Amino acid sequence: MTTRFVVQRNDLHQVHWAESPTTPLEQGEVRLRIDTFALTSNNITYAAFGDTMGYWQFYPTGDPATGCIPVWGFAAVVESRCPEVEVGERFYGYWPIADDVVLQPADVHPGGFTDATAHRRALPPIYNQYVRCSTDPGYVAEHEAQQSLLRPLFATSFLIDDFLADHDFFGATTVVLSSASSKTAYGTAFCLSRRRAIADGFDVIGLTSARNAGFTRSLGCYDEVLDYRDVTAALPDVASVYVDFSGDAAVRAAVHHRLADRLTYSCAVGATHWDALGGGDLPGPAPVLFFAPDQARKRAADWGPAGLQERMAAAWTAFMVPVTDPERPWLTVVTRHGRDGVEQCYAALLTGAVPAAEGYVLSV
Repeated sequence: MTTRFVVQRNDLHQVHWAESPTTPLEQGEVRLRIDTFALTSNNITYAAFGDTMGYWQFYPTGDPATGCIPVWGFAAVVESRCPEVEVGERFYGYWPIADDVVLQPADVHPGGFTDATAHRRALPPIYNQYVRCSTDPGYVAEHEAQQSLLRPLFATSFLIDDFLADHDFFGATTVVLSSASSKTAYGTAFCLSRRRAIADGFDVIGLTSARNAGFTRSLGCYDEVLDYRDVTAALPDVASVYVDFSGDAAVRAAVHHRLADRLTYSCAVGATHWDALGGGDLPGPAPVLFFAPDQARKRAADWGPAGLQERMAAAWTAFMVPVTDPERPWLTVVTRHGRDGVEQCYAALLTGAVPAAEGYVLSV
């Protein structure tokens, strides 16, 4: 039997486990055992934007009322009818929360393959790539947990930083990041701090809750960290770009009303505050949704796919230094196994009860 974690699309608190018979492989298919995967607020964003951004389409349940949240992690081939992919090989990629999965490798090369399962062919290619651990230059076995937790988020961080620089920061002198303690936000702040080290000219301000302010300041990649409650009075009234990782309508409104015409661009990225999403009329520019695959496509065309990967790998290697610092690591890995562990960690993420310094690595 194959077991999957399924959620109600219109009420993310409603979950259940679905079982289906294990079916024989067709020619060209492979079956992989999903060993470990990360579960973060990024996955809650996948669910919150599941319809808008197409995330439910990767692993459909067959029921339009339910969905399977994709996650990033590692899996091993346990059965293969694809000559170019051998049993025992290990891959990093985009999986369902499940114990196993069947994929259809195409364009197999030394570095991995693309899943060509029919329903995924029209979806963004970045999510359909599976990387062979044995040939991945960025793979470090003892850092599998950090890779699962941060690598997909850091790719978004890298591309946000690049997008802003590509547009000369829309004329702003300050970049304001909400949900500043979240992994994608502080990855972005890290990239911005590296850029500023060679080309000064802008400040980076993080907005966060009082509970996470100490952790966020300890990272050292923000010039200033403000409590959400202080935005109206303390956010510098200067030309700014707002990068919204929280999706919280009240915070977004506070930033827009505080900066108004001084806000040169409003970039919507995530939804860590998924239950506070909302719209409404706002002063300043209308928020624009950032879709990382679009910037990745642009840079792959500009630099070539290899050039893009080289730049991202260099930034990732630099990022791993503070993340895995033996004395003051930015991230503490918390592991859980089994259905109960998955459900408990998922519930904690929904309610925002996960300490900013922790990251969940799970297995079914």
